[in-house]
Amino acid sequence: MAEAGPLVWIDCEMTGLDSESDTILEIACIITDGSLNILASGPEIVIHHPQHVLDGMNEWCVEHHGKSGLTARVLGSIVTMEQAEDSVLDLVKSCCARPRVAVLAGNSVHVDCAFLRRYMPRLIEHLHYRIVDVSSVKELARRWNPRVLQMAPAKKLSHRALDDIIESIEELRYYRDNFFVSTG
Repeated sequence: MAEAGPLVWIDCEMTGLDSESDTILEIACIITDGSLNILASGPEIVIHHPQHVLDGMNEWCVEHHGKSGLTARVLGSIVTMEQAEDSVLDLVKSCCARPRVAVLAGNSVHVDCAFLRRYMPRLIEHLHYRIVDVSSVKELARRWNPRVLQMAPAKKLSHRALDDIIESIEELRYYRDNFFVSTG
């Protein structure tokens, strides 16, 4: 049986949801083992973009990234996309040097994956092709056990990358303890 690698929790805040026309504004990473114990916590990296990139954001992004302070932080940042990728990849390799072992995790993480594939290809190439998507677990709870979903911890919805990761880990921990029942 193949080695079970760590879970690489990544959340990105973007200018929109289209990886072809939008871009990453912020990325954060936390690495856990399979039992959701934190092995490493990376920085919350805000990537510089000029004003004209931010001017192309949709209404939702303008409102939420403005309210959270992210828009101002993007303009003030000096970090490039490549530097952000290097930082996150270094963190991942510090916990899992072997390529294609660590598994990407998060909420609706397939969206983050599309952006990583476009803007941070070395990072995505280092990760396993499988993903752990907490949103999928939530959808299964909605269909198979709505009571479990109703009791799930409320989210703060700060729309900041590191906060979102912490909430995703807590959400999966809740589903593990209340939805996936061990019979052994």
